[in-house]
Amino acid sequence: MNSTHHVYISLGSNKGDRLKYLQDAVDLIFSEIGNVNSIAKVYNTPAIGFKGDDFLNTCISIETLFSSEEVLEKLQTIEVKLGREKTQSETYEARTIDLDILFFNAERITKDGLVIPHPELQNRQFVLQPLKDIAPKFEHPELEKTVLELTAECEDNSEIEAIKIWLKNPSKQFNFSNFNYIAIEGNIGAGKTSLSHQISYDFNAKLILERFADNPFLPKFYEEPQRYAFTLEMSFLADRYQQISDDLSQLDLFKDFIVSDYDIYKSLIFSKITLPEDEFRLYRKLFYLMYKDIAKPDLYVYLYQNTQRLQENIKKRGRDYEQNIDDDYLEKINAGYLDFLKNQTELNVKIIDVSDKDFVGSRKDYLWLLREICGT
Repeated sequence: MNSTHHVYISLGSNKGDRLKYLQDAVDLIFSEIGNVNSIAKVYNTPAIGFKGDDFLNTCISIETLFSSEEVLEKLQTIEVKLGREKTQSETYEARTIDLDILFFNAERITKDGLVIPHPELQNRQFVLQPLKDIAPKFEHPELEKTVLELTAECEDNSEIEAIKIWLKNPSKQFNFSNFNYIAIEGNIGAGKTSLSHQISYDFNAKLILERFADNPFLPKFYEEPQRYAFTLEMSFLADRYQQISDDLSQLDLFKDFIVSDYDIYKSLIFSKITLPEDEFRLYRKLFYLMYKDIAKPDLYVYLYQNTQRLQENIKKRGRDYEQNIDDDYLEKINAGYLDFLKNQTELNVKIIDVSDKDFVGSRKDYLWLLREICGT
């Protein structure tokens, strides 16, 4: 997973439907840059530095995987989309939308066209007042004072008035409140772990990840599948049982739901492919004895990827013991999952074809996938 950056952004508008421009900007920042964590109150403030209508101003905090330069470029693109006309004049003027990076983590950045922290934020009440709403204790990395302290010391005496209308957080369109436990499943290389990680991060979910990396029999199985198949499947059976039992029984009051990158039934699906018939019958008996009382997910999501995309993803992540997996094995796994799900009556299943999506590299595709999962 790439590192996540915490960014504070100032928004202002004094031209046209000011409130709509602010909301449209928040929506576009969410869809094109990153998750919106918090939105301050909206303040009515006088124009400073030129004669013009009052501004509506606010601040938001976001989390993003993009660099500071990429965030700046995307904010400038959003400004253009929302009708801001760039001029060569250095004087202030009316604008449909104005977007400024205030803080990027706690970093000091000086590059062409980009200075962070914003060099004027400590002098502007129309920035400090909304910023104080969402980050009063955040410390300016150069001035070594909190936003609360900067607000109190600011010599700008402009009249700042909070209005009684709140902007909507676009992340609220994704409603996971109906689920206590979601399992994300898929073939080798389908992206289930990456998706589980991102959902847990963005929506405050407890994350359960399969401990396949700790299994010493997995590399051996890929080298000699017939010799190590039963040993591998039995070790997975025991490990998954212990992990899922422990994790599902431990209540976390600070998390809203659970998301897992596997479901217990994958043991049956893989063992049916890898084991001879007599060994599979024995394995299946043990499986049902162990798992009869295990809680089932409220939603089972199967990420379908075609074989070519799976192989591309497997090569990209670069695990040595996976590099010789052949197409036939992957196709048998896909067929095993689809056959299992086709006859499944106990689970709430969503099969989502992501063969032409890059939900790891593309935020647009990630948000599309969330809509598919949530049914929005």
